Amino acid sequence: MSGPIDVHAHLLLPALQQQVAERDPDGFAAAQALEARRTGAESMKASGAMVGAAFGKLTEIDARLESMDAQGVDVQWVSPSPSHYYPWADEELAVWSAKEANRMLAEHVALAPERLRGLGLVPLQHPDRLVELLDDAAARGLIGVELSSFAGDVELSDERLEPFWARAAELSLIVFLHPFGCTLDERLDRFYLSNTVGQPVENAVAISHLIFGGVLDRHPDLRIVAAHGGGYLPTAIGRSDRAWRVRPEARGCAHAPSSYLKRMWFDTVVHDERGLRDLVDIVGADRVVLGSDFPFDMGLDAPVAFVRGAALSGEATEAVLERNAAALAAGIRAGVSA
Repeated sequence: MSGPIDVHAHLLLPALQQQVAERDPDGFAAAQALEARRTGAESMKASGAMVGAAFGKLTEIDARLESMDAQGVDVQWVSPSPSHYYPWADEELAVWSAKEANRMLAEHVALAPERLRGLGLVPLQHPDRLVELLDDAAARGLIGVELSSFAGDVELSDERLEPFWARAAELSLIVFLHPFGCTLDERLDRFYLSNTVGQPVENAVAISHLIFGGVLDRHPDLRIVAAHGGGYLPTAIGRSDRAWRVRPEARGCAHAPSSYLKRMWFDTVVHDERGLRDLVDIVGADRVVLGSDFPFDMGLDAPVAFVRGAALSGEATEAVLERNAAALAAGIRAGVSA
């Protein structure tokens, strides 16, 4: 099938959530309390209602395919809801839950293999297990994994992640960078700032760790896709370039930070046409891919129409809608066992 490819769509795994809560009720309760404190009671209530309304689309294959048809999307890359990261989990629980998420995700996309591709999970807080879980995702036929912006004391520039980056590059697997949570905590606990400000901040911080930490120098073949258009970083990259020129501690990368934006890919979940045009202008039309954040309310309800209405050139529009994602997924050594 040929047509628009949405790289940013989610699957909710309620059975996994229940089992995690049962296996570590204290840890789960503490994580829920932290999320409530960071998000605020009003936003927690609104989010609960939103997820309830979208539950069918988040869990049922028929509802997903029907929505894709209505949006004009031919293929979705489905990743678990970021609520399934469980960055607080100990090693045993984290490894088990990641394998379960990969299994459930693979089973879901197998229900419509011509329409769906899958992105699994790895437990970022346990760097020594990442290669194992990356191989688990590949062995299940998934095209890559979804990764948060941080977990505990593990930032994306952490040297303990080097084997993971090397293996992801070796297999040409996609790493979908999607934050969950923000360490600004209670400062964002009203007006839904935890999402509108927190997510772009976390995107910018995570990508900056990849750039300034030299990860993209050491692993130039990585296929990293950043959600939410990369957050604030693409439009503020001049400040990073300035720091690289004048600050010795900001010289951990070989080239100006702005040059690394053309080594990554960014989805279209930026919410306004001018923002999309700016993103294409900054990173290049070959580095932007269609995304929707399906089916959450902070996503794009009509992702294909949004791109087509952004006044890009015809060639750029078709690249964003299909060609770039198709090229990204080509050559992945899915099904490779450890």
